[in-house]
Amino acid sequence: MHSGIAGIDHIIVAVRDLERARDAWVRLGFIPTPRGRHLGHPTANYCIMFGQDYIELLGSAAADDPGPRLGPFLAKRQGPMQLAFAPNGSAVEARAALLASGLNPAEIRPLGRELAGPEGPVVPRFSLIDLPPEETPGLNCFVCSHLTPELMRRPEWLDHPNGVIGIKGVHILVAETAPLLPAYDQLFGIQHVTTTDAVAAIQAGPHRLLFSTPDDFMTMHPGIDLDPAFPLPGIVAIDLAIASGSRTAAFLQGAEIPFRELAEGTLVVPASEACGTLLFLSPG
Repeated sequence: MHSGIAGIDHIIVAVRDLERARDAWVRLGFIPTPRGRHLGHPTANYCIMFGQDYIELLGSAAADDPGPRLGPFLAKRQGPMQLAFAPNGSAVEARAALLASGLNPAEIRPLGRELAGPEGPVVPRFSLIDLPPEETPGLNCFVCSHLTPELMRRPEWLDHPNGVIGIKGVHILVAETAPLLPAYDQLFGIQHVTTTDAVAAIQAGPHRLLFSTPDDFMTMHPGIDLDPAFPLPGIVAIDLAIASGSRTAAFLQGAEIPFRELAEGTLVVPASEACGTLLFLSPG
């Protein structure tokens, strides 16, 4: 894409108790990676890997120190906290493209994470580019370039019993959609931003970002419970691709996980089952 962003790399779900969160997502039918620990930061994680993207369950490595980024968010709620975009090329190339588009990305910063591997600890490494909040309104975003991608994906981490195969997009609740449009026109190109009376839809490579007000979200999805105190703006739901609707429904029924089936066949798992994250599951 013209700004150097290829789509969603991963979604960070902030949780108050990392081990309980892992157990909850295992019950949902996901196979997480071993626990990782961010070098130089008070955070740890489990990742749920797919072929091209993933979900990161992020928690405090020490119960008494959630850190300056995680603590304020968890004081309000659990759930999706940040979106990491994948670069189209290297981090250097992505930053140059962002600058050429008239945007103001931060300098590239390194990140390492110690991960327990089958042959012993390994350290996946990344290059990150923070994006100014005014240039991604409604979202807390950065660009994440993988320097050691071979350490992040092993076959046994990709075959999830629930049949989920990847991320399709996210749903973001905002007070108004119209003020968002100029920033996303500039970031992704006006041809990738569409609006209706109810939503603003941004196409980020193969992924879709859907912005709406809480009222419009409930109108589009009648019968889905939404916390009336949900803090705006925020990511309320993750849209996941599944290989087979019948397979996923059978797994959820067997695990005694409550879900709704919408008219078009999408399965919806309530946020109470996934650490504050609504999950939309549909073939893709």
